[in-house]
Amino acid sequence: MGPTASGKSELAVKLAKKYGGEIVSADSRQVYKKLDIGSGKITKKEMEGIRHWLLDVASPKRKFSVAQYQKLALRAIKKILKKNKLPFLVGGSPFYIKSITDQPALPPIKPDWQLRKKLEKLPTINLFKKLQALDAERASKIDKNNRRRLIRALEIVIKTGKPVPALTNKKNLPFEILKIGIKRSAQELEKRIKERLMKRLEHDALIKEVKNLRKEGLSFKRLEELGLEYRFVAQYLQNKISRREMEEKIIKASKKLVRNQMNWFKKDKEIKWIKNYRQAQQLINQFLAQK
Repeated sequence: MGPTASGKSELAVKLAKKYGGEIVSADSRQVYKKLDIGSGKITKKEMEGIRHWLLDVASPKRKFSVAQYQKLALRAIKKILKKNKLPFLVGGSPFYIKSITDQPALPPIKPDWQLRKKLEKLPTINLFKKLQALDAERASKIDKNNRRRLIRALEIVIKTGKPVPALTNKKNLPFEILKIGIKRSAQELEKRIKERLMKRLEHDALIKEVKNLRKEGLSFKRLEELGLEYRFVAQYLQNKISRREMEEKIIKASKKLVRNQMNWFKKDKEIKWIKNYRQAQQLINQFLAQK
């Protein structure tokens, strides 16, 4: 695991080749079909023959839940283990990762669009205070600035009349886990974010992808929900911002995303932070030797 632009996919392929593994993506946007360039989805060539699971499993027209992800990812991991191969869970979506490493009991509550519409009207601080009043335990652990998470937590509490289930069930995990995090300096990540964006905008590739998604029937509203690259390209295509503003906003939002992701990861004391392939290899060798 690691923040956006840290080089997770590339390292994972090298390690999977070394240890006879297969990769399970833990990315909340790469689950969607046709979200390739903006989500940074690995290409067939970059996979180098390593099987990747949980890519392109959902339509971008419909929202894909963490509960759906957990079910499919656990199924994939069991299949990989059955083949006597090593599963590598790879991604930067902390909630997706926790759904596997902590195995929370995710309530099968379907979205209540009417309730969500009502909650959407409230300021973020009010959503947080409301959750504090209804479920102080969940409020103490949630990102109080993440509106989507706050609304989902309130939806669960209001619909079930019970607190959000504890986000851990580690005692019953059917497998042992080694958590490896890629560590890079803020300066290095900023450089990689800028280089990545320039590459995605070569020949207007990212802009063309968003235009094609529009042709597929995705509204600008839905595109803005699919992550920061899609949000700002959608605004650019609506003439709300200039191309330069679009680029600046993507870089600024990416840097903020890195900070948010690292705040999540810092809470997890089980993560072993590495800077290169050799260090990752040493950790995996130790881990496998103990099994």
